[in-house]
Amino acid sequence: MSMPGISVELSCDFAEAVGRATDALAAEGFGVISRIDIDEKFRDKLGIDFRPYTILGACNPALAHKALSAEPGVGLLLPCNICVEQTESGARVHIVDAESMMASAGLDAVESLSELGRDAAARLERVAQALAE
Repeated sequence: MSMPGISVELSCDFAEAVGRATDALAAEGFGVISRIDIDEKFRDKLGIDFRPYTILGACNPALAHKALSAEPGVGLLLPCNICVEQTESGARVHIVDAESMMASAGLDAVESLSELGRDAAARLERVAQALAE
């Protein structure tokens, strides 16, 4: 099964991948407003070892303000999630496709929201491109 979004393979270690993703997001106006270290939660709550896996909740305040002003329910789609996982050869970063997410919620029919989805998707695409360099 393929999730909507972009995946980027990195040859660096997990901690560096998280840092690089955070920096690339910042360059596109996104701040990390939440961080969930899934491997730690699984260890603490389930007693299970899991590869390093972190979900970063990224938010561009200007885009979020415009979207929430147009449709308060769009908050269910926020923040944009970026997942970083350790792999055998380094790390993988998964970046949500904001435009597809808006469309799946039927919000692409509202032109102002559709435009915001395209803007966010373009910014996140540039994040992926920066990570791939």
